[in-house]
Amino acid sequence: MITRRHFLQTAACAAAVLAAPRAFAIGNPSYPSRSVKWVVPYAPGGATDVLSRLLCQRLSDRLGQTFVVENKPGAGSNIGTQAVITSAPDGYTLLLTSTANAINASFDPALPYDFAKTIAPVAGVARIPLVLVVNNDLPVRSVADFIAYAKSNPGKMSIASSGIGTSLHLSGELFKSLAGVQFTHVPYRGSAPGLTDVMSGQIQGMFDNVTSSFELVRAGKLRALGVTTRERSEILPDVPPIADTLAGYETSSFYGVGAPHDTPREIVDLLNREIDTALSDAEIKARIAELGAIPLHGNAGAFGGMLTAETDRWRKVVELSGIRKE
Repeated sequence: MITRRHFLQTAACAAAVLAAPRAFAIGNPSYPSRSVKWVVPYAPGGATDVLSRLLCQRLSDRLGQTFVVENKPGAGSNIGTQAVITSAPDGYTLLLTSTANAINASFDPALPYDFAKTIAPVAGVARIPLVLVVNNDLPVRSVADFIAYAKSNPGKMSIASSGIGTSLHLSGELFKSLAGVQFTHVPYRGSAPGLTDVMSGQIQGMFDNVTSSFELVRAGKLRALGVTTRERSEILPDVPPIADTLAGYETSSFYGVGAPHDTPREIVDLLNREIDTALSDAEIKARIAELGAIPLHGNAGAFGGMLTAETDRWRKVVELSGIRKE
């Protein structure tokens, strides 16, 4: 005979079984219960906004709450970064982390926070190769030519960057150190004005993210000599790695997601799974490829290890160059 108590127990068990797939899929059923702020520590526009909006839309669709991109530019990404790490560790304020965070850890002695101790790594997003581009009238066709030309014209070469202490600037400084050449660094407020002056011939060359320069290369407005990664870029497949000529040379830009330290592990893991899944989506993969970027897959621990390795890599470049923020 089925008693009322037995019936209620059976019904409760059935309800738990039916609810299990959703709980397993999203980790913490109570999160998110309201909109989530995704802070981009740069001005609107460019790869940072494209990647952020793609992922925020997918997270909004998957998790049922709005993920809102908020741009907080300034101080080499430090303003936006500090706004996030001082927020409540509840998963409702996220940071688009980048190469700048790894560089600033050793480049800026007055940094008011220890990034490694105040951020919870969540997920990698993408890695972007840089490319050495030069003015079409410069009589060089390869990295070897460029090195030889710089050595035979000491003090006459100028290389642009998007600002002092950026990955573009320090990629040039690493090149100078390893190749034993000298050229003048000319910082700009962003890549676009620097590329414009390279095309006009006012500046001879520039290390730039492939995202913002590959179309100029394809259009024949700039000449690409080499990419900064050990592998060729799919978006510039005919351009060899600089390391083929200059042993030990390697740099790149990267983007990922972080949260304030002490954000609950179940929330970090949930966000990591959803972001990693989004990066495998055909539409998002295609858009990332169009930017010349490479998706960064893996769990939160793997991304944390990558942040540590990148911080160490850029610390060595900063030490080698002898440059410090004043």
